[in-house]
Amino acid sequence: MVGFGLPSGSAVGYELPSGLTVGLERPLFLLAFPVGVALLWALVWYRASGTASTRSRRWFFAVRVFTVLLLVVAAAGPYTVQSTETLGDPRVNLLVDRSDSTGVAPQRADRLASAVEEAGVPVTTTTIASGDASPVGDGVAANLRENGSVLLLSDGRVTEGRSLPEVTELARSLNATVSVVSPEPAETERYVTVNGPSKTSVGVESTFLVSVGGVEIDSPTEVTVEVDGEQVLETTIRNASAAREFSYTFSETGTHRVTAEISSVDEFDQNDAFRKTVRAVDRPTVLYVAERSYPFESYLREVYDVERRSSVPEDLSPYYAVVMQDMPAGRVGDVDALQEFVIDGNGLLVVGGPNSFENGDYESSSLASMLPVTTGEGTGQSTNIVLAVDVSGSAQGGMRVQKAVALSALEQLGDENEVGIVGFNQRAYRVADRRPLGPNREQLSDQVRRLQAGGATDIAGGLRGAGEMLGDDPGTVILISDGHDRPEASISYANRLRSQGKRVIAIGAGQNPNEGNLRAIARASGGSYFRATETNRLNILFGGSQSYEGEGLTIVDPNSFITSGVRLTANPGSSNDVSIRRGAEFLVATEDGSPAVATWRYGLGRVATITTYGADGSLDGLLGRPDSLLLTKSTNYVIGDPERKATGIVGIPDTRVGSPTTVTYRGTERPSVESVSFRQVGDETFRATVTPDEVGYHEVLDAAYAANYREEYAAFGPDPALSDLAEGTGGREFTASQGQAIAEFTREQSRRVRSVRTDWTWLLLVVALASFTLDVVYRRVQVRRSSTAGEGGLT
Repeated sequence: MVGFGLPSGSAVGYELPSGLTVGLERPLFLLAFPVGVALLWALVWYRASGTASTRSRRWFFAVRVFTVLLLVVAAAGPYTVQSTETLGDPRVNLLVDRSDSTGVAPQRADRLASAVEEAGVPVTTTTIASGDASPVGDGVAANLRENGSVLLLSDGRVTEGRSLPEVTELARSLNATVSVVSPEPAETERYVTVNGPSKTSVGVESTFLVSVGGVEIDSPTEVTVEVDGEQVLETTIRNASAAREFSYTFSETGTHRVTAEISSVDEFDQNDAFRKTVRAVDRPTVLYVAERSYPFESYLREVYDVERRSSVPEDLSPYYAVVMQDMPAGRVGDVDALQEFVIDGNGLLVVGGPNSFENGDYESSSLASMLPVTTGEGTGQSTNIVLAVDVSGSAQGGMRVQKAVALSALEQLGDENEVGIVGFNQRAYRVADRRPLGPNREQLSDQVRRLQAGGATDIAGGLRGAGEMLGDDPGTVILISDGHDRPEASISYANRLRSQGKRVIAIGAGQNPNEGNLRAIARASGGSYFRATETNRLNILFGGSQSYEGEGLTIVDPNSFITSGVRLTANPGSSNDVSIRRGAEFLVATEDGSPAVATWRYGLGRVATITTYGADGSLDGLLGRPDSLLLTKSTNYVIGDPERKATGIVGIPDTRVGSPTTVTYRGTERPSVESVSFRQVGDETFRATVTPDEVGYHEVLDAAYAANYREEYAAFGPDPALSDLAEGTGGREFTASQGQAIAEFTREQSRRVRSVRTDWTWLLLVVALASFTLDVVYRRVQVRRSSTAGEGGLT
């Protein structure tokens, strides 16, 4: 594999049967050797003066060639890697988490330390978390040493600082080992949460979910829910994995308070109540434009204030969005007003039918420039693609899966695409240059099969390598990774790729992929995140002339606002012939792979298209549950904030005690509030930050927000990330009663076989200098002994 960013080439190495690896850091410097030999030849046989004999000249030439060879090889960076056994002083560095979330399990730190010391291994104990904060990741990171090891006694519930996956990568880079002891819960502990919308419309039914979690729960939990002090639900939740859904319709505008409480005798009472605020606003006004009556209009009237027109009027100021269904371009109305309306930050939803898009002469109209699709058969895009495959140590355990995902991705891409491959760990490697996929498919697949895992993880470096392979051309990076890396640099580079007309499609592969990181990276570039089982969606996006054979509607990007939580069962059967525009979001595909739902930003506004329809021109089964959620969310997407045209409005997201939240005020003047400092962040927009220090409902400028119990009391029991931490760093999982086993493992660790790298550049330089010096001395001696200077050598 060839590395990026090094003009002199990348390291190469060969492992000998003895286990010794020899290699060169910069092998391209070897190309200087034949050039040096040629210059020496010319110097000795054609340019040198004196009366030296042919034999003397040959000896001079041979010695100088040897010296040049040593210098060139030294410049190429010779090194060896030898496995050696390190005999160290066995010692246990015990890191103890004494935070409140571990209070549901007996504290075994002292007993564990005594058991290990009785087995003959000394123990140093360090407390890394206590009270209501769990910076466990930071505590482990602070105690890691190169080639060292630590033993972590914790439930792994990190509430601040570095995450455990980040610590795993740091430990790998230091060749450090982390073993874990996770105390098993022995006390009952319950906590309650409420999920649901934070903003809704007056008169519209809203759905909420109340759930109970915890450990050692062996009896049902009584739950009550109040809205603005009035009880709306009293129920029993049987176990920690169960939840209860309830609906409520707010009849007045303003901020409403939803409080759920449980009756429980357990370790902590801070988490027996959960508070949530919901802001109810007036229904946004939507303009519905159609030449005939469709059922979709009645559906919209159930949720929004709808006005009906047969064409777009000149004045659109009363509306938040325009919904246009099955309209020919020539009869849309005032398209200039519509363009200005959307550019200024409003929304447009265009619903297809037998009289729109390719049948409505959209291609030659000014309406076409506003839409995320163009007319014409949409069977995928042919483009420039680079597969960036994670080959780091974190991928090693699931490397077989990584390769399978990469091979599956290749299978989904159309022959017309130009495809290259980059492998990356702590650096990026050029595996295969971009080339047409059709005639090179098998060769590229074979190169994927040959990938080997090892090294630390730098996803940003992998994206950078893929971006360099794309060069000045727009295209797509298909990132195949487990996502275990700090995301900040990767997100930053993904933003840069977006500005260059490139996007990232991230595919989570390997063992326990960090989907949050991968989604954030993809989102920053304007791309999508797929699970390893969803690579068939690449066929929809990049299948080219290959046919996509699906069944009904397929959600291409399940992580967007519109498709998140949507389940599609209907298949209207017909669709307009459209293809996706570059830069648009392809959200839902028809059964032949063409776009059914697509979105993009136009100016400051949002535009969405729905191009699938039934035989009668209506939206058919999409109007029924559960599919109707797609229509509601599509409309909500183009509407955006239903309060954006109002002033004097305050928005404050709910938070937890000790965690800051942002207060946003829209008005003509900076608000004046004691102990809250507002700063202007835009035209008639001001923001401030507040951090609550106690649970309950709090107010700023007469707007309420909820402050719930700290994150420390929202999860109990061992976090699955602990197993990944131990496995990923070569450590082991122990119980608190395995003091003897911990001592034995520590002794083994102190005798671990480690790879020791030695650079031999200095030795070659010394030998080259010695060779040159000895040759000069020898020739001087020869000159003095000879009767004539010419017999001694070259001058």
